[in-house]
Amino acid sequence: MFDKILIANRGEIACRVAATARRMGIKTVAVYSDADAQAKHVAACDEAVHIGASAPKDSYLRWERILDAAKATGAQAIHPGYGFLSENEDFARACFDAGLVFIGPPASAIAAMGLKAESKRLMHKAGVPLVPGYQGEDQDPQLLHREADGIGYPVLIKASAGGGGKGMRLVEKSEDFAAALESCKREAINSFGNDAVLVEKYVLRPRHIEIQVFGDTQGNVVYLFERDCSVQRRHQKVLEEAPAPGMPPALRQQMGEAAVAAAKAVGYVGAGTVEFIVEQPGGYEQPEAMKFYFMEMNTRLQVEHPVTEAITGEDLVEWQLRVAFGEPLPKRQDELKIIGHAIEARICAENPDNQFLPATGTLRVYAKPGCTAFERGTPRMDDGVRQGDAISPFYDSMIAKLIVHGDTREQALARLDDALAQTHIVGLATNVQFLRHVVRSDAFQRARLDTALIQREAAALFDQEPVGLPLAAAAAVAAQLVREQADQQPGDPFSQRDGWQMLASQRRRFAFDFHGQPAVAWLTYGQRGVAHRLVVGAGQDGTEGAQEGELAFTPLQGGALEVQFAGQRTRANVYAQGEVLEVFTPRGATRITTVDPLAHAGVVAGEGGRLTAPMPGKVVSFAVQAGDKVTKGQALAVMEAMKMEHTIAAPADGVVAELLYAPGDQVAEGAELLTLAAA
Repeated sequence: MFDKILIANRGEIACRVAATARRMGIKTVAVYSDADAQAKHVAACDEAVHIGASAPKDSYLRWERILDAAKATGAQAIHPGYGFLSENEDFARACFDAGLVFIGPPASAIAAMGLKAESKRLMHKAGVPLVPGYQGEDQDPQLLHREADGIGYPVLIKASAGGGGKGMRLVEKSEDFAAALESCKREAINSFGNDAVLVEKYVLRPRHIEIQVFGDTQGNVVYLFERDCSVQRRHQKVLEEAPAPGMPPALRQQMGEAAVAAAKAVGYVGAGTVEFIVEQPGGYEQPEAMKFYFMEMNTRLQVEHPVTEAITGEDLVEWQLRVAFGEPLPKRQDELKIIGHAIEARICAENPDNQFLPATGTLRVYAKPGCTAFERGTPRMDDGVRQGDAISPFYDSMIAKLIVHGDTREQALARLDDALAQTHIVGLATNVQFLRHVVRSDAFQRARLDTALIQREAAALFDQEPVGLPLAAAAAVAAQLVREQADQQPGDPFSQRDGWQMLASQRRRFAFDFHGQPAVAWLTYGQRGVAHRLVVGAGQDGTEGAQEGELAFTPLQGGALEVQFAGQRTRANVYAQGEVLEVFTPRGATRITTVDPLAHAGVVAGEGGRLTAPMPGKVVSFAVQAGDKVTKGQALAVMEAMKMEHTIAAPADGVVAELLYAPGDQVAEGAELLTLAAA
């Protein structure tokens, strides 16, 4: 076995590979950029080498520096992880030329499957079913438009060299095709250096089901069953589970054998995933009518590989290392079995209620459920961050992966919801609460799955308030009282803040902002300072929908509180960031802001007419020039952050007064991009 390997990646996958290598007695070398100098993956490895500036193009994509680091440290092999260079045939070939083992498939297999159009031609030859579409070399825009019209809408434009949901556009009518093609090509050239696209029929009610395959250097290939990745936003996966709910055994075998045939057709070695789009012509209740079509092959380990590990009991990273060393596959096909059900949730720094806009910031609180790596029945958290780390705009927005396993899907769902409830992240927006909404939705619970689930169930998934004003305010008041009690000095009556008065009880006012609306809580202290009555209501005077009841609270271990108010009882963790209070309860999390009028005296509203960057990133292009008249909703600029493009639209009619940046400029969050004047 290898003595030392270099991990040419960062984040949770680098930590994951390091953990398995350590268990196998293999030393590891990390590489890192300026932004990752203190990162978790650097500490997880035995050695670390700095390879450049923060932007991937200056560090993690500079494979010549990675090769130099491997030679300098005496590494015998390089694990590419996923993303970055993991599917770069030139890098795989360079490793071979340098006498290093590339822990992945041969460069020829990466090349064969790297271009979607070429891979589809190979799959057609191998007898694997394909979606109707155009995969030709002629990239004339008018030809592509005619092909799309001939296929029939809706169609999907896909970057031929793409992956991970990048470079994809859904087009629902012919008049939208040209603009979608231009946008897709621009994102493709930025992400992959290749703007070639293919056009294919968009399958209605599609499920995204992929097969995990593994090949060795002796020519053996097996499939480790399927994963359902249908729950997606922006063509990127949100939840993954294995096995696929409702999968007929005969169809599982057909898809598995088709995936093996695909792998053998390109001489595949190592871990790979053959992805299929699955049509449900008979609807959700007739899985036996499902039809599958080859979509693409990812020639690397997938982000969602832990769910396969959970249902098979196999460590796929260990399989990668053994196969790369020349050993045969650890198991034959007939030795692989499905045990129970597993689900993975991708926890990302983003705001689902604002079109999943990426977020950056510091993990001021990062509390996780009690986790283990491979013990079934307990949550598993794969991450590459620690409390206090910063999420920067340079890399993917994923913070962690939360994986649970159960004997049944129902048990796994309950465990996932409980584990998400115990995941407390403060300091930036995340999708944790959104994930809970999805997991608890009727459609997901009943496994009515397709890639449009999030859009279809939007009313139940977005802009939800699971806690409510009365309980949020009660938790905020209780937390304030606990902090005040902690500040009291023993034996010093003047430090007491218990509301005691000799001849009367005290009534105390707490002002809040709850989802942009004013609210008030009135607390009445009883004898000896015991808080025994609370009134909570909306509006400036707190009378709208007011609720009244006894407030009782008990501090618990870990900083939690048990709070009782108006017939409700819950466990709550309240984290303060200045005036903003993040409240976490088993039913969900919310935010409530304390209002101190004196602290904001003299503050006035900012002047209008400004358009600012909603997140740190790069200006890709402007669609207008100074002097142009614009209408409300018109696209003005395109920004790129965390590998995604975001369109900035006009908030009202007006005239462009000035462009303050140029395409290619890096801008900070809140930076004014351009100004509008009244029309």
